[in-house]
Amino acid sequence: MSSIMPQPETNPIVACTVSRDVQNFDLLIEDMEMALGENWGDLGFAEALAFFAQADADKLEFIALAMDDSDEDNLVLMGEIITRAKAKDIKIILIAEDVTPAWLHQLLRQGADEFVPYPLPENELQAAIDRVRAPAPQMAPTEAQVKPLNSNGGSKEGALIVVHGLAGGTGSTTLAVNLAWELATVTKEDPPKVCILDLDLQFGSVATFLDLPRRELVLEMLSETANMDDEVFGHALLGYEDKLQVLTAPFDLLPLDLITSEDVNRVIEIARRHFDYVVVDMPSTLVQWSETLLHAAHVYFATLELDMRSAQNVLRLKRALQSEELPFEKLRFALNRAPKFTDLNGKSRVKRLAESLGISIELQLPDGGKQVAQGADHGLPLALSAAKNPLRKEIAKLAASLHQLGQDADKSDAKAA
Repeated sequence: MSSIMPQPETNPIVACTVSRDVQNFDLLIEDMEMALGENWGDLGFAEALAFFAQADADKLEFIALAMDDSDEDNLVLMGEIITRAKAKDIKIILIAEDVTPAWLHQLLRQGADEFVPYPLPENELQAAIDRVRAPAPQMAPTEAQVKPLNSNGGSKEGALIVVHGLAGGTGSTTLAVNLAWELATVTKEDPPKVCILDLDLQFGSVATFLDLPRRELVLEMLSETANMDDEVFGHALLGYEDKLQVLTAPFDLLPLDLITSEDVNRVIEIARRHFDYVVVDMPSTLVQWSETLLHAAHVYFATLELDMRSAQNVLRLKRALQSEELPFEKLRFALNRAPKFTDLNGKSRVKRLAESLGISIELQLPDGGKQVAQGADHGLPLALSAAKNPLRKEIAKLAASLHQLGQDADKSDAKAA
């Protein structure tokens, strides 16, 4: 490590740590030496601003901006460091210990490229370095990624379908992904345009289910929705089989309050303007923008299973929504791994569950077995991996029903006009 100010004539300095005192981040020192050897330097906050004014700063590839909860008073200064670094086209990796999500959110919005928590998880710094060094992805690599948005600038006012799992493993992502695919292929002639948005910012797996890469561009778009236009939104999408458009979860695990209700409103408004159906896969956790989607959704599916944890979670959700005078009745409950038609005991249990919870279970999804997990592992919807699977058939019927309702509604509107 080069001390204080980098000395490029002795070692080609390609990166710097920037902190109040780098000795407070001993694991960062070890990982920087492992990744870069002696080709890095160490700067204080004020020194970094001075160094960016020098010509030597043009040779830096990235800085590792390290902070902890003691640096709260330096937030403005760190924001200025990020701004100066971006002006020099220097990448920024945030190394943060015990900082608030709001603080982290602000620095990410100002232009930081990567975030790694401290103490550093094994190999995470090297992975972040590899990502900032990777060539920038092409914004329009395929025709499928740029053609979904309306060329005539018209508004579709597409239907918003939300899927929310009330417990882990209740099949919410399976339902969301396969429903989106079935809607996109519901007719051969003039098929509807469909988009699926993965808003589970932490553990969203729509990208895995469809074998799509996660893109840093998603975080950039979500962090700056006030500046989002049709082109920015279109570039953030990935095409799947030239039939379905996907907004994947961000590349890194992020706090759920990274986005606000206003951000979510902007995203779904622009998505509805360009697609006939917008399917949203929600996190199981309730956040401040859950209310936004509950009000905006045309159909809000809540998946559960025939077990005590799901029953308790339904009751807790019911109390929470009714205490806030939110429309609990808007939820359409979907029972995953529902008993077979011949299982009279299972059917009786479903009836007792619905009566005890005071709900109506409108959708019963059969157990798709191992083929569901196998299809997801291979990045294929059930229609492509196991077309005769009973779960796939039920979701296909649901998609056809929703599409028919949409068609009937359009005809009624046309007559009224």
